[in-house]
Amino acid sequence: MYRDGPRGLTAPDFAATTRRMALTFPPCPHLPAPRPGLDWRHLHVHRGAERGAGFYLACLEYGHALWQAGFAARSLLCLDRALGAELTGGEPELQRHPLPYAAMAWLIAKTPPGVFLGNPRVHFQHYADRMNAPRRDQRRWRAWACWALVRVVRPELPADPRHQVVEPSLEEIAQGLRVHGHPGEPELWRAELANAGRLVIA
Repeated sequence: MYRDGPRGLTAPDFAATTRRMALTFPPCPHLPAPRPGLDWRHLHVHRGAERGAGFYLACLEYGHALWQAGFAARSLLCLDRALGAELTGGEPELQRHPLPYAAMAWLIAKTPPGVFLGNPRVHFQHYADRMNAPRRDQRRWRAWACWALVRVVRPELPADPRHQVVEPSLEEIAQGLRVHGHPGEPELWRAELANAGRLVIA
C-alpha cells in the first residue's frame, strides 16, 4: 500500500520504489520528451513558488524521465502532482500537453511484471478520500477519475477492505469534474477511459 507523506507514493520498503530496474522502458506517447540529466532539482526550483504552468510541465517531464529510468511508482507521483497544479484550463501548455489522464492509464498498463508499482487503485482510493486543500474538490475528483482508469487497465487490483469509503459511479466522477475541473475535462477523461480499455486488449 502507498503512504502519503514527504516522499509521496512510497511503499513500506521505500527502496523498492527507488531501485533502478535493469530494463529499458519505452517512452510514453502522452508525455513530453524529457531533457537529459533531469533530477529532483527540476521540481525543487518550484518549491515555495506558484505552482502554475511551469510546475505542470516540470512534473510531466520529470515523471517521464523517472518512468524511462525504471521508477514506475515515482513517475505516477509526478503525474499526481501535475494534476494538482494551479491552472485555469486555458494555458497554452495544456493545449500542447492535456491533463495526464492518458499518460496515467498508459504507464499503469505498461508497467512490466516485477517492476514495483504498488497498488494504484488503493492509492487513489485513499488519496481521494483524504484530500486536503488547496482546491480540495478539484483534486479529489481527479483522484477518483484516476482510480476509475486503474480499474479499467488493472481490473485485478483489489480495493482496501479496511478503508470504508463510498466509491463513486462514473457519472458522479464526470459530474465532479464538470463542476470543479477545467472546461472540457469530463469529456477528456471519458475519452481516455474508453481508450484505456483498448490498452488492456493491446
